[in-house]
Amino acid sequence: MIRVGITGQPGFVGTHLYNELGLFPDEFLRIPFEDSYFQSEEKLRSFVRECDVIVHLAAMNRHPDARVLYDTNIRLVSQLISAMEAEKVTPYVLFSSSTQEERDNEYGRSKREGRRLLEEWAGQNRATFTGMVVPNVYGPFGRPNYNSFIATFCYKLTHGEIPEVLQDSVVNLIYVGNLCKHIIGKIREAASNVVPVIERDLVPYDFEKKVTTILGVLENFKSLYFDQGIIPILKDKNEVNLFNTFCGYIDFVSVYPRKLVKHEDPRGMFVETVKLGIGGQVSFSTTVPGITRGNHYHTRKIERFTVIRGKARIQLRKIGTAEVLNFYLDGNEPCYVDMPVWYTHNITNIGDEELYTQFWINEWYDPSDGDTYFAPCDNTENYKLK
Repeated sequence: MIRVGITGQPGFVGTHLYNELGLFPDEFLRIPFEDSYFQSEEKLRSFVRECDVIVHLAAMNRHPDARVLYDTNIRLVSQLISAMEAEKVTPYVLFSSSTQEERDNEYGRSKREGRRLLEEWAGQNRATFTGMVVPNVYGPFGRPNYNSFIATFCYKLTHGEIPEVLQDSVVNLIYVGNLCKHIIGKIREAASNVVPVIERDLVPYDFEKKVTTILGVLENFKSLYFDQGIIPILKDKNEVNLFNTFCGYIDFVSVYPRKLVKHEDPRGMFVETVKLGIGGQVSFSTTVPGITRGNHYHTRKIERFTVIRGKARIQLRKIGTAEVLNFYLDGNEPCYVDMPVWYTHNITNIGDEELYTQFWINEWYDPSDGDTYFAPCDNTENYKLK
């Protein structure tokens, strides 16, 4: 069992990495970290003592005073080094630097010099160290106006605001889930090394596009999906990742359940349930009263639940949080709820008759790569590792 701690765990990348590590409970033990540990030498020392691996993500990304930003980032690195030296421990340290290392600004300088300080510590203590030079990271749950311009665009498009392009440059981008997989791969690789390794790791980007091109893709999602409920054409995995990112900024409480248009005549009723620009798999289930299906989540799949007969309650809970969202659907007024990634979900028959539900998912089920992880909607205890 590899004991992994993440400084900056509550942040954007830290939260995703913590959750990704949780998919492998037999391989990794997650050592909890709180930002307040940097205000307590005792707690920081206790933290480093417990870790086989430390992923140092804690950093300040933006501040009106560039000097404060620089001083803060260097201080966090220095505190981490001091704690490890005081405890005489040499965990494998991965440091999240940035492609801005090469720029002449205080943020880039703080990343470049922070990596150098950790390289020196590793060399003096015969420790393994990876200084990751990370491209621009995007994904669900990032903070608008802070983590990524994509987060800002997605938030504005889903909240009635108009995004602005400040600089239309070509940007190298990596999806946060792919960055986490890269980090986990590095941890596994280091576990098999016989001798210490000190490296500068240029993390590969997923794709590069102009800012206006990305905005055009997101505006298309807004027009088709957000405004009309149509699943857009997604040309490749990168567009699937952009789509899942976009969906992460929707205010689910105000949007779901979304009603469908019902066409009735003497023959009965006709309802269009899913309009697709992509393929996938459509399935159908019946559920007897009182029974719950689901209690699982996905990290990449796009999924729609449509109730066409009976009464149902659909629950959503974001992994790592306690808040449960409840949505009530009735087949007399056909409607649907789409399942966002990293939200565990279930559906319960709360009526007196059989429940009929149609499911659509954007990819066929593959038992060897099901992307389905079980976690109850009503609590977090069974998800958190002890």
